[in-house]
Amino acid sequence: MSIRLTPLADPEPTSLGHRLAWVASGPDGTPLGHAFLRFFTKDGQRHLAGVDVRVHPAERRHGAGSLLLDAAVAAAREDGRRSLVAQAEAGSPGAAFLAAREFGVAMRLTYARLPLVDADLPFLTALTRQEHPGYRLVEWTGLVPDDLAGSYVASRRAMDDMPTGTVDYGRVVWDLERVRAAAAAVAGRGEVLHTVAAVAEADGAVVGFTELVTPGDGTGDGLHYGTAVLPEHRGHGLARWMKAASIVRARERQPGLAGLVTDTADTNPYMRRVNDVLGYLPTHEAHEFQRAL
Repeated sequence: MSIRLTPLADPEPTSLGHRLAWVASGPDGTPLGHAFLRFFTKDGQRHLAGVDVRVHPAERRHGAGSLLLDAAVAAAREDGRRSLVAQAEAGSPGAAFLAAREFGVAMRLTYARLPLVDADLPFLTALTRQEHPGYRLVEWTGLVPDDLAGSYVASRRAMDDMPTGTVDYGRVVWDLERVRAAAAAVAGRGEVLHTVAAVAEADGAVVGFTELVTPGDGTGDGLHYGTAVLPEHRGHGLARWMKAASIVRARERQPGLAGLVTDTADTNPYMRRVNDVLGYLPTHEAHEFQRAL
């Protein structure tokens, strides 16, 4: 089969990075698949690119996927990247495709879902009302309030030691620009970003946070982004407290939501236990793949 690749440019690059794209089509112009290559451009991640290759099931094993991946690899090398990452569900055709093309498994993720119709709301509400001496919860939707912005940005370092297997993510550097850009990107997709944070009573600084992104129409599933607590404030049950509050607020604000989805590295047993206590049920495993360039 004669396959043609058409390169595309990302029409909306952001401060977080930019993308290249390719569409594979057959001799008659029928789309066969596509690939996205994301370049991370913030300090600490300029060595890294992420690739996502998708081919229609009926068109697989004819070379489209390999051509798309080859184009992405060449572009990443030309840009000076040294590492390429991709994700696929364990045991899927995508995982087999990546494994056959020099990608190795660098991290295993367990996805879990909380069906909100089955959520134990009295139990979760009770968790949110438990006292945590020296701390209080705050919350906001969209952009972080100005009075919390500085300490919230500083609290993002709580993610620095998040278990990531052997993935060469580098050190993600957060500043207010990046925080605002991430919130704007969520809003631009028509989704809602809701954050619950733990604040230290002593100085009013944010010491932990959990983020939840939900569809703007209040239906379907929401997706947990990051949950983290600064190392010096761990051991007080803050992650469970914040996440329970996030679930209760989501149920109150958007009662039509079907469920909430989260993913956790298998090397992060603490967060796995938090999710188990809150009622999340494992759905599938995915692998984060990495290839050196």
